[in-house]
Amino acid sequence: MLTGKTALVTGSTSGIGLGLALGLARSGANVMLNGFGDVASARAAVAALGGRVAYHGADMSKPAEIEAMVHGCIAEFGALDILVNNAGIQHVANIEDFPVERWDAIIAINLSSAFHTTRLALPGMKQRNWGRVINIASVHGLVASAQKSAYVTAKHGLVGFTKTAALECATTAITHNAICPGWVLTPLVQKQVDARAAQAGIGDEEAKRQLLAEKQPSLQFTTPEQLAELALFLCSPAGDNIRGVAWNVDGGWVAQ
Repeated sequence: MLTGKTALVTGSTSGIGLGLALGLARSGANVMLNGFGDVASARAAVAALGGRVAYHGADMSKPAEIEAMVHGCIAEFGALDILVNNAGIQHVANIEDFPVERWDAIIAINLSSAFHTTRLALPGMKQRNWGRVINIASVHGLVASAQKSAYVTAKHGLVGFTKTAALECATTAITHNAICPGWVLTPLVQKQVDARAAQAGIGDEEAKRQLLAEKQPSLQFTTPEQLAELALFLCSPAGDNIRGVAWNVDGGWVAQ
């Protein structure tokens, strides 16, 4: 379906981002990976699906490195057709205790980086009159939770940015949409599960159940594979007129 297209997925060496990269590669796209951690394993997993894969280690808090990554993607593959803004970090604290440097980092990586990648990708997309920009926001782009002020602010901002970009591109064949997951069992979330289990003296499955029960009525984690399928739908012709949507995949979280 996406043969000949090139996708850049930020924060794609593990978790949701890697799941999205694998889904795009499986559909035939070339993929530029970005992120930290086990780069070799991520790259090998994507390459095993048969497409071309590259990697850039840009720090998503630094505009100059983001620019180098986007230009590198275009130099490597000839174009940037699908941009998935997924990179994100988290910190939990009350507002009065929130470290200023953590606030700045979360806003930079979770929100400002999407502005920088998008502004750099749009000229080429407009020249070819086709593009897909998919911002991985969060259920926290739609509702709030205590002690997550920076994250909630960034994700609400990302939803707003998505709407503005969609309006600016409304008469083109370039769409902008946001996917807003609830709990997804990524390595980051598993750490929260582990911490809950240790603190409460309970097993892994009970810790997961308690975590889900607080917010997610389905009592099921969303999977990276499910999010990848939604992204592929948005990249398909069926997504041509889906614009500026914040699509929650949250097991009923926002329905409450």
